[in-house]
Amino acid sequence: MRYLHTMVRVKNLEESLEFYCNQLGLEEVNRIDNEKGRFSLIFLTAPEDKESYLKGKAPAVELTYNWDPEDYQGGRNFGHLAYVVDDIYALCEKLQNAGVTINRPPRDGHMAFVRSPDGISIELLQKGDHLEPKEPWASMENTGSW
Repeated sequence: MRYLHTMVRVKNLEESLEFYCNQLGLEEVNRIDNEKGRFSLIFLTAPEDKESYLKGKAPAVELTYNWDPEDYQGGRNFGHLAYVVDDIYALCEKLQNAGVTINRPPRDGHMAFVRSPDGISIELLQKGDHLEPKEPWASMENTGSW
């Protein structure tokens, strides 16, 4: 398992970039604008981590900007911790057997979400290519929020 990023939702992208980049000193290393989902993802790293991040070896801060206005209540502006894992199905099975609810099952063989005992959302991503969809995950519904 390797730590990937921490996601934070932002209301005003320009103000946030001003703070994180121009004031705090982080650097933008990747941006994804998703027209269909109406959001942008901006990945930032510390200057010393930039080269390592580009090689997949350093974590980032992910700023998520939803194009439609949203009021973030109850800590919803803090999104999730993310980890890449060797076998998403095996880890989800291990967690489930330990009593952890799989809030967003790995139906696609790529991504799952669980919550910590304190309610922190944790994203699990399959290392490398997606695994072939398989049961019980492929037909499992979401549970709660993630």
